[in-house]
Amino acid sequence: MDESVICPRFEKAMGMLSQRWTGLVIYQLLSGPKRFCSLESSMGISGRVLSERLKDLEGQGIVKRDVFPETPVRIEYSLTEKGLALKPIVKEIEKWSQTWLTVE
Repeated sequence: MDESVICPRFEKAMGMLSQRWTGLVIYQLLSGPKRFCSLESSMGISGRVLSERLKDLEGQGIVKRDVFPETPVRIEYSLTEKGLALKPIVKEIEKWSQTWLTVE
């Protein structure tokens, strides 16, 4: 395969993962289901942007939204099988960042 030609699927994956906050949302959900307010407070992201990212990821089949018929209604977000398949990639990025990046 010619390495100078970028595979369209790879390009699409990189575009999706490089959207601001997307990788961090996936990282937060690797530890299990989370409620919207928990994601919002742990990441310091605005509710509007988080809502957009979750809808995008849900539309791509990476995140699942579960609504529990309680009073008040409880909604949790979790990774689908497709989303969980990103775990080794995200963990490798985490490992690389610990080795090569500094926080200023």
